[in-house]
Amino acid sequence: MTESGMSLPVAMLVIFASAKIMAELFERLKQPAILGEILAGVILGPSLLGWVRPEPRLEMLAELGVLFLLFGVGLDVNAAELWAVRGTATLVATLGVIIPLGAGWLLMSWLGSPTPEAIFVGAALVATSVGITAKALSARGLLNQKASQIILAAAVIDDVLGLIVLAVVSGMTKGGIHIADIVITAALATAFTVVLAKWGTRVMNHAAPVVHSRMLAGDTQFNVAMIVLFALAALATFAGVAAIVGAFLAGLALSETAAGRVRDLSHGVNELFAPFFLVAIGLHLDLSALKSRDGAILVTLIFVVAVITKLIGCGLGAISMGWREMLKIGLGMAPRGEVGMVVAQIGLSSGVLTARTYGAVVLMAVLTTVITPVFLRFVFEDPMSESNDLNPTQAAGDQTAWEQT
Repeated sequence: MTESGMSLPVAMLVIFASAKIMAELFERLKQPAILGEILAGVILGPSLLGWVRPEPRLEMLAELGVLFLLFGVGLDVNAAELWAVRGTATLVATLGVIIPLGAGWLLMSWLGSPTPEAIFVGAALVATSVGITAKALSARGLLNQKASQIILAAAVIDDVLGLIVLAVVSGMTKGGIHIADIVITAALATAFTVVLAKWGTRVMNHAAPVVHSRMLAGDTQFNVAMIVLFALAALATFAGVAAIVGAFLAGLALSETAAGRVRDLSHGVNELFAPFFLVAIGLHLDLSALKSRDGAILVTLIFVVAVITKLIGCGLGAISMGWREMLKIGLGMAPRGEVGMVVAQIGLSSGVLTARTYGAVVLMAVLTTVITPVFLRFVFEDPMSESNDLNPTQAAGDQTAWEQT
């Protein structure tokens, strides 16, 4: 039984059906379907009906959902094009870490919080949850736009930088920083990401056909794809970065060799599990932080700082591309999602964050996740607006994807 008293199959039925009904409703209202699926979680969760509550088995389904989501995104991205924007993406990610960290620290210090709590809130603002942005862009066939590729690459780099920041902040709050441990972790995470991003596709182009030719049981190509997905997700956690980074890099590595059937099957699995990830975001919404005037002010300030600092920091990293591209990239990096929640949970469990601050940070993470698909719909309003940046084949592919959606 789940914590809400439902058996797992009943909870899955309620979550999946509600998510798809809300997605259909929002599509008919000309709004992002992803927003409907997140709001399904808000309605079902503790904030409103209280039918479903976050619990370990549902969290596992949500984790599977975001793994398959990022794997599918990786399949649809060209590795060479992603590697080509690494310079801009690194600058975007770096400024998108420094500015939110500093601004969050200053805000909480100004509000009278102790230094450890102020630093931890700043660390929570560093995080970027690329799953939401990737889902929104993928649904509209916009992954081949240059701004989209910078967002994806910057989010991967952001995860590595965020790992370092969290390690430093955790060490500071515990009274000591272990430089050697941080350097080793950073080196492992960086090496894992760079090696797979640069050479993963090349290796799979040679290895995948050989493996397929020697396997007989079942859908061999899909089986190999799933093994690569789970293996790289596991290696990512070993290297210190999020499993979703490994899932994305797995899709990227297979992007040139995956047959149509592999893509179709992956899309089907994604359609099954992704709603659990999106609904889980809504389930974590806790409106209790808004009950008091001071709590509402704290949530508002943290939320505003969270959006503006990513908009400014990540936008400045792409200043050479013009203001519209800066806006796309800044907003695309805004959602904190489950990553921000994890940082907040670490802060609460270590005694650094008070219950009120923890609630405000979690609410910020949910709100930035909810508003991002809406903002992206406006800034990416014309899918052909960057067709001059693409070759004719890519532009035609984007146009076809847009017409299908």
